Amino acid sequence: MIDSVQGALQTMNPEIEAFHHEQAEGDRQICDRLASIIDEALPEATSKIWHRHPVWFLDDNPTVGYSRLKAGLRLMFWSGADFDEPALKPGTGKFKDASIIYRDIAEIDEADLLRWLEKARTIQWDYKNIYKTKGRLERLQ
Repeated sequence: MIDSVQGALQTMNPEIEAFHHEQAEGDRQICDRLASIIDEALPEATSKIWHRHPVWFLDDNPTVGYSRLKAGLRLMFWSGADFDEPALKPGTGKFKDASIIYRDIAEIDEADLLRWLEKARTIQWDYKNIYKTKGRLERLQ
């Protein structure tokens, strides 16, 4: 695992790597592991710091990202409410997001995460054009 994380850090977006280095050690481990798995599972995605947090985009549409909350590290899928995954908790209902909170690297179930990332590739709502549609989300095919 350490080799794969170190390999991912060598190719990681420098802004995201800087975000990770700002985190406490336990959170940094979680961030490094999440980034490694996301980068490997979604090689076609672009990543950047967006609204001060690491986010991966498919065709310029925000797909998955994480942020530090008081409760832990929140991994969020922008279209996750439609994944039909009990471990992912839907957001406020205004959008189609769903998330999970991690407090320790041992809580990351790689099989679950890989399944969610595959769903993120195929189940998407059009967030990149939300301003053009005046806040109305449309499902992408």
